[in-house]
Amino acid sequence: MVVFIWTIIIIVVVVGAVLLIMAGMRAQNKDEGDPLMTRLAEATQRGDVVSSLEQIEMQQPFNQRIILPFLRRVGEVSTRYTPQKALEDTAHKLELAGNPGRIDAATFLASRFVVAIIFGGLLLLVATLSPNKWALGQTVLVVLIFTALGFFFPQLWLQGRINARQKEIRKAMPDALDLLTICVEAGLGFEAAMSKVSEKWQNELSVALLRAIREIQLGKARRDSLRDMAERIGIPEMTSFVAAVIQSEILGVSLSKVLRIQSDQMRVKRRQRAEEEAHQAPIKMLLPLALLIFPSIFIILLTPAALQMRKAFLR
Repeated sequence: MVVFIWTIIIIVVVVGAVLLIMAGMRAQNKDEGDPLMTRLAEATQRGDVVSSLEQIEMQQPFNQRIILPFLRRVGEVSTRYTPQKALEDTAHKLELAGNPGRIDAATFLASRFVVAIIFGGLLLLVATLSPNKWALGQTVLVVLIFTALGFFFPQLWLQGRINARQKEIRKAMPDALDLLTICVEAGLGFEAAMSKVSEKWQNELSVALLRAIREIQLGKARRDSLRDMAERIGIPEMTSFVAAVIQSEILGVSLSKVLRIQSDQMRVKRRQRAEEEAHQAPIKMLLPLALLIFPSIFIILLTPAALQMRKAFLR
């Protein structure tokens, strides 16, 4: 029992450490520039005396100096033996998730192997140091199970990020389209209206719009930039919106009317999704009711009767 408790504690600590590392990577890499040069510029602005770049590099967080370069090195080695299709699929999923941590596909694939080795190694260490020696078959089975769990944990985390990002974008799209429609009807161009929307909110949709605006400013065609934005988001609502905007540009239809129609449709879809989730709530409540609430109620109601019956039988 003690070994089981320690195993659970170790797993929780490892999962928490992995999540903290990923969160730190994301926070430290919001700016796409070189973090070393960014710190050098900050030190120069403060007037600090810097003797060498090594001093600046040692001021970086531990995950930036050790963990991320290690994962990148492992990723470079694993890329040689990874099919190109797997790298492309992983890169696409990272784009759908908003590229958390600004890591590439090879680094993410390497992190799966590293986490699997950590999970399996910790369980092997627990089995080795346990006062009650585990059987060989039990040790191999438990280590293999937790190694597989560690291998799939980054993938599950990435899929959770994708679902959360798409849900946030779906929720923000009707209000963003309303503001976009108002800006276009007020006389602004489409790019200027998108810029206003990206300045209004700080969410995943505003980040996606801002990236599309920057691509257009760098000379990319607007339709290509919008199509790429829809692919990076990966939801039908955004694909429909982009198709409608491109169609209005080709046919010469009034953009404000198209945006107004799209805004109304998005709001109807959001209400329908809310109603669907409300209808699913009773079904989702069955499991906690059956496993948690009902047993507690039975214990509270039946324990006094059981005690009275026990006293009656013992007389």
